[in-house]
Amino acid sequence: MAPTPAPRRTKIVATVGPASESAEQLAALIDAGVDVFRLSMAHDDIQTVLDRMALIREVGAGAGREPAVLIDLPGPKVRAGTFGDDGVTLTEGHTVELRPGTEPSTAELIHVSHNALADDVRPGDVLHLGDGSASLRVDETGDRSVTATVLNGGTMRGRPGVHIPSDRLSIPTPTDFDREALAAVVEAGADMVAISFVRTAADIRSLGVPPPPVGPVVVAKIETQSAVDHLEEILEVSDAIMVARGDLGLECSLAQLPALQKRIIAATVRIGRPVITATQMLESMIDHKQPTRAEVSDVANAVFDGTSAVMLSGETAVGADPVNVVRVMDDILRNADDTFDFESWARSVEEMGQIAATDDNRRIANAVSAAASRAITALAPPAVVCITGSGATARATTRYRPRAAVLAVTDNERSFRQLNLVWGATPILAQSHGEDAGRARGMLAELRDRGYLEVGQIVPVVAGSSNEAVASNVLRVEIVEPA
Repeated sequence: MAPTPAPRRTKIVATVGPASESAEQLAALIDAGVDVFRLSMAHDDIQTVLDRMALIREVGAGAGREPAVLIDLPGPKVRAGTFGDDGVTLTEGHTVELRPGTEPSTAELIHVSHNALADDVRPGDVLHLGDGSASLRVDETGDRSVTATVLNGGTMRGRPGVHIPSDRLSIPTPTDFDREALAAVVEAGADMVAISFVRTAADIRSLGVPPPPVGPVVVAKIETQSAVDHLEEILEVSDAIMVARGDLGLECSLAQLPALQKRIIAATVRIGRPVITATQMLESMIDHKQPTRAEVSDVANAVFDGTSAVMLSGETAVGADPVNVVRVMDDILRNADDTFDFESWARSVEEMGQIAATDDNRRIANAVSAAASRAITALAPPAVVCITGSGATARATTRYRPRAAVLAVTDNERSFRQLNLVWGATPILAQSHGEDAGRARGMLAELRDRGYLEVGQIVPVVAGSSNEAVASNVLRVEIVEPA
C-alpha cells in the first residue's frame, strides 16, 4: 500500500553540483523532499550533464520516487576572466579597463568573454559583476576596450558573470551551444529544459521541440526587461516560467523586484502554467545550518504569491549540507502551505476570468476546471482526481489552488515525472480504461486499493470522456465504493 500523499503542495527544485552529485547524496536529497533536480550547463559540458541525468534516474528508481530532471541551458552568459581562488578586490572610485579575452583578470584589467563588448555598451551603462557583487559605470568605449569606474566595489573570485543590459547584448538567444545541448538532452529524454535570457516569444518558438510529454517542458526564464515587457506572449508559447531574480534584479530596480515577482507568478498561474521562484532563497545556508529570518519570510511570501516551486542553487550545488537545506526548505514550505488562503485565491482566479482560449477544446477544458474548483469549494473533499495524459488537466485544475489533495494520474512515464513541477500534484503512474462513469469508478477503485483514497469519501474526478479525448471534458463527483 502506498503511503498517504505528502501534504506539501509547493515543490522543491534543487541544483546538483559538487556537493550533491554522488549517488548517496542524491538518494538522501530525494528522501528529504526534492521534486525536481536542476542540472546547470553554465559550467558543465554536455556529457557531464547526461551522465548526471542518468545517475539521477537510476537513484530515483531505487528510491521508489522519480524526481524530474530540469536542464538549465546557459544562454548568452558573458563571464570575466578568472580572478583566481584568492580573489581580487575592486575598489570604489578606481578606473578599470575591460577587454575581450579569456586571460586572468586583475584590479586594473578585466578580461571579458565577449568579442563585441565595445560595440554593445555605451558611456553611462552600468555593468554588474557576479549578480551585483560589484558594479562598473562605462566611461568610454574604444575600438576593442572599455574604460569604466568602479561604482560599488567588492572582492571577485573565480569567473563571475558580467551583466550587460539585455537590450544592448548582441548575442542571440538561444546560442549555438544551447541548440547543440538541447538536441542532446532531448534525445536523452530530459523532462524539462530552461531557456536563459529569453527576450521575446520568438526565442522560444525557434527551439522547435515537440510539446510535452513527447518533448520536454520548456521553462522560459524571466530575467530581462524585454521578457517582462513581452510576458504575455512568452507565456503563450512556454510550458512553464522561472522568475530568475538574480539577473532580473540587475535589469530592473531591486525595489521593483517584489512587485514584479507577484505580477509574473499571478499571470503564469492564471494561464495554467507552473512557475518557479529562484535565486538566493536560502543563500546563507551555503555556509550556515540555519537560514536568516528574512530568507524564511522570502520563501513563505513566494508561497503566498502562488508560486508552484522554489529553487535552490548554490545551497545544494556547493553548500556545506545540501540535505539539511532541503529539510529546512521542506519545513518552511509545509508551514506556508498550511496558512495559504485557498478560498481567496480561487475567487481571484474566477474574477480574473477564464484562460484565453483560441479553440473549442481549450474552452471546454477551461470550463470543466472552473466547475471542478466550485465543486471542491462546495464539497470540501479530501482529494480531487485528475486523469491526464499530458498533465494539462492537472495544471488547469491546480491553477485554482484547491485545498484538496490533487491525485494526478497518468499512464505516460515522462508526464509522470513532469507532474513533479505542478503545484499540489501527487503524480501517480496508472492505466485508465473504459469511458465516462466506468473510467472514473475504475480509477477510484485502483486508488482505493493503493491506499490513496478510503471507502465512503466523496471525490471529484476530472478527465476526458475516454483515452482518445483531446481535452478534459468530464467532471464527475463519485463516492469511493468498497471492493
